[in-house]
Amino acid sequence: MASTDTSAEPGKSSSLNKPEYQTSTTGNYWTDVKEAVKIGEIPCARSSLLSGIASGAGVGVIRGLSAGPLVACNWAVGTFMLISLGTWSACRKSLEDERRRVQQVVEQLPKRFAKKSDESSQDQK
Repeated sequence: MASTDTSAEPGKSSSLNKPEYQTSTTGNYWTDVKEAVKIGEIPCARSSLLSGIASGAGVGVIRGLSAGPLVACNWAVGTFMLISLGTWSACRKSLEDERRRVQQVVEQLPKRFAKKSDESSQDQK
């Protein structure tokens, strides 16, 4: 017997915390494709995709010399995914670390100027 929750509204999911992602499209194929071309503007996307494509092509060609084309394609796609996700993660982590360092410098900047002004006022006395 399945238990039913009568307090939930009909047609709604039981987990209310899940976000719903909706993509807005214009309905025009070419306009939507032009928007997708802007993927290079996303930080780390261009470098990680280029690394993945180059690695996948290289491994696919090398694997294609010793195995059939389907096996080579599987290796190429797997290598592309692995390298792209790995370089994406490493790049995003380095960006986040850099943002933290910049934030620390920005927070410490007023303290440095305050110390200098306090010392100069004491020197004048």
